[in-house]
Amino acid sequence: MKHFSRSDRVSEQIRRDLAEIISSELKDPRIGMISLTAVELTPDYAHAKVFFTTLDISHLPEIMTGLRRASGFMRRELGRRVRIHTLPELHFVHDDSLERGASLSKLIDEAAALSRTSETDEVEEGSKPE
Repeated sequence: MKHFSRSDRVSEQIRRDLAEIISSELKDPRIGMISLTAVELTPDYAHAKVFFTTLDISHLPEIMTGLRRASGFMRRELGRRVRIHTLPELHFVHDDSLERGASLSKLIDEAAALSRTSETDEVEEGSKPE
């Protein structure tokens, strides 16, 4: 059984509570549908990097502005839910790992298709009568 540090448990609790606050209490239309992927806390709990993804990458600047503007409200709401002596300042960071993963997967698929095409061409060239 794996044991998680207190910091890991607090980070996960903050992620869950922030996700609930964003989906149910935040009224800013700029933010829309986002998913929180992780929260990284500094050792003194003074700062929290909140990683998020969105399907609407074209509106990323507006989403970031909305999150920054709402961070004070979210921090206050978080203070009502999470009992820790220092409430972290929230810093939102776009997590592009999903886009990078999709891009890499597409490149691999293209390379595999190219490889299959060139193998087929080689077999056809090798079987031609001279």
